Amino acid sequence: MSGNRGNAGLGMGKKGYQTGFNSLGRTVKMFFSFYPRLAPAAIVCIIVTSIIGAIPSFFTQNIIAIIEKWYQSGDYEAAKPELVKYLSVLIILYVLALILNTLQTQTMAFMTQGFLHKLRNEMFSRMQKLPIKYFDTNKHGDIMSHYTNDIDTLRQLVSMAFPTLIQCTVTVLVVFFMMLYFSVWMTLVLITGVVLMVIVAKKVGGGSAKYFIRQQMAIASTEGFVQEMMNGQKVIKVFNHEKEGIEEFNKLNDALCEDSSKAHAYANILAPIINNIGNILYVILAFAGGIFLLTGIKNVSISGLAFGISILVPFLNIAKQFTGNINQLTMQINAIVMAGAGAQRVFALIDETPEADEGYVELVNANIDENGNVTESKERTGKWAWKHYHKADDTTTFTELKGDVQMFNVDFAYEEGKDVLHDITLFAEPGQKVAFVGATGAGKTTITNLINRFYDIADGKIRYDGINVNKIKKADLRRSLGLVLQETNLFTGTVMDNIRYGKLDATDEECKAAAKLAGADDFITRLPDGYDTMLNNNGANLSQGQRQLITIARAAVADPPVMILDEATSSIDTRTESIVQRGMDKLMEGRTVFVIAHRLSTVMNSDVIMVLDHGKIIERGDHNKLIADKGTYYQLYTGAFELE
Repeated sequence: MSGNRGNAGLGMGKKGYQTGFNSLGRTVKMFFSFYPRLAPAAIVCIIVTSIIGAIPSFFTQNIIAIIEKWYQSGDYEAAKPELVKYLSVLIILYVLALILNTLQTQTMAFMTQGFLHKLRNEMFSRMQKLPIKYFDTNKHGDIMSHYTNDIDTLRQLVSMAFPTLIQCTVTVLVVFFMMLYFSVWMTLVLITGVVLMVIVAKKVGGGSAKYFIRQQMAIASTEGFVQEMMNGQKVIKVFNHEKEGIEEFNKLNDALCEDSSKAHAYANILAPIINNIGNILYVILAFAGGIFLLTGIKNVSISGLAFGISILVPFLNIAKQFTGNINQLTMQINAIVMAGAGAQRVFALIDETPEADEGYVELVNANIDENGNVTESKERTGKWAWKHYHKADDTTTFTELKGDVQMFNVDFAYEEGKDVLHDITLFAEPGQKVAFVGATGAGKTTITNLINRFYDIADGKIRYDGINVNKIKKADLRRSLGLVLQETNLFTGTVMDNIRYGKLDATDEECKAAAKLAGADDFITRLPDGYDTMLNNNGANLSQGQRQLITIARAAVADPPVMILDEATSSIDTRTESIVQRGMDKLMEGRTVFVIAHRLSTVMNSDVIMVLDHGKIIERGDHNKLIADKGTYYQLYTGAFELE
């Protein structure tokens, strides 16, 4: 199982909230950077629609005043033109609001999906640049959660919460000034109730924020566990670990349920409380307005109108609209807090330190004449060279790629203070087959990881064709190395696609030739669709040995000068191994090969065999020499003790 992901950035204190809101601000900035014209246009539509939605209450006062005047005078014909005028304006405004609202919703739908599409692309692009260490120390299910749950919180923010926030804020501001226009006294009564609403929203909303952040973390942990259980089903069943797995899942699921329940309990109680405070406030306003009418208190307002029914009725409607929008604003707290937690995790992935690469030596196609002179070729020649630019004297030199790998006094530790390799020195000359033998954890695979620069050494030097590997661009370095791991990794696609993964511009003929070399052609041609057979779920429809043969063919089609075989035949039966070994022998001809194996029969013909123990090379030499020395290798070969 992968290591647990640290979530320090999602703390429950003020710092955690601040980080979440900073991430929200960054989300909004990114959204506007993606749509510098459309986003402001959509906001203008929202603002205009909100203003139009608040205006009818203003016209209500005029219409009521006209009706009062008509009722007192009895002259309907005199009132009719004014009524028609106001009603016509209202109809025009509503039609305009309908058009703008349609434009805004369609534009927001387009921008939301586009934003998420671009953000996922950004996340995946950044993820591809991360070092192997990131994937070794983070749960894969947790990483997947960034692309699902965390992204979905941003969808809700952009498509729903953000537009609603703007709309309600504009409406509240417009309505507030309209209330001042009608009556300052009534507005003060309303503000007293609104202060209470804000206090309640802050108290209850703060509780929901804490648990919504914890909910996002719990979802990631649960998904990470489920992903691990799915990958390990065979192991779980063979060791009868179902009960323990269920118990562990129940703990995680219970924690998720508890955090979600508390988050939604706070969230669900907030709306009814605010809504009922608004209803009570409406009654209080009606009561206060009645007192103002009966006592004849002089009205104070921007309009200068006397207080009457034509003021009270529209004011009550405006007050209802005001508190309703305050309620809508508080309802967005949940979405905003969840989006803050999601955005924080998304940007944590985007901001992960990418794999460092200070290399400047490039791998290029080369022409090599009979005198050994190397020049760069713009076309594929089947020969490669290292292109080395010397900044000091502004010159460029070329070194033929031969596969000469040397390590000098190399020390390495995955964690500081816990050395995995110590004082490793080895020489692999071009065309040599170098084998590493030792118990699990002795450091065999670690050496190959350092050659690939999946990890960088703590001390010492590694030279490739005489060049310090730190000076070689990582992509070019890895292009010169072929890697076959014990664990097979096949991707969704055809068998041909998976072989071509080693060399994307390889022809079908080259892929088939590589398969024949690896001994895979025989079983591939017997598949239902041959090389066009679709593989899914890491090639679950193939045997373990068949999957390994395809990965060997993938390495063969890349045709690298250096091959690293990490337990490449460990999953293949003895009969299949003999077939593969013949292909491997052909594949290894003329190449520098590093072999890691537990089966000593696969390394007997190696030029050099190195025996490792606790990160140190304790023996080295060919098979005959090591047998003659009667040391650790001799004891392993004769079965005096096992590797483990």
